[in-house]
Amino acid sequence: MKTTLYRPIGLKELQLIIDSNFKSFPPRLGWQPIFYPVLNQEYAEQIAQKWNTGDEFSSYCGIVTKFELVTDYLQKYEVHNVGGFIHNELWVLAENLAEFNSQIINSIEVITVFTGEKFNIDNNDQASLCVLKYLKK
Repeated sequence: MKTTLYRPIGLKELQLIIDSNFKSFPPRLGWQPIFYPVLNQEYAEQIAQKWNTGDEFSSYCGIVTKFELVTDYLQKYEVHNVGGFIHNELWVLAENLAEFNSQIINSIEVITVFTGEKFNIDNNDQASLCVLKYLKK
């Protein structure tokens, strides 16, 4: 059995996912002790639209990704509710992210893109071109 998870990301993280051929999420930065995929698309879209689009580090772009893992593997992670009814996420320690990535079935997919007022397309950047292609659909 498979479980679908979602991850809101910014443009820089999308570029690193592209570099992995859509197979893995990049290592966490020093100030990011956990990787937190969320359990539903609505919550991922809230984060992408309300936070990423106003964040310079995300390049004012919120991208929702979707991916699947074997349900049995995910049983080792406790679900954390961090707010309202839909705000459920898994907390994967940064040092466990490589193992977590190895459990991803198929590819990471981009499913929704939000852009903020300060978003600027760089036509020479693969991630920007991916976003632009998605926005034109």
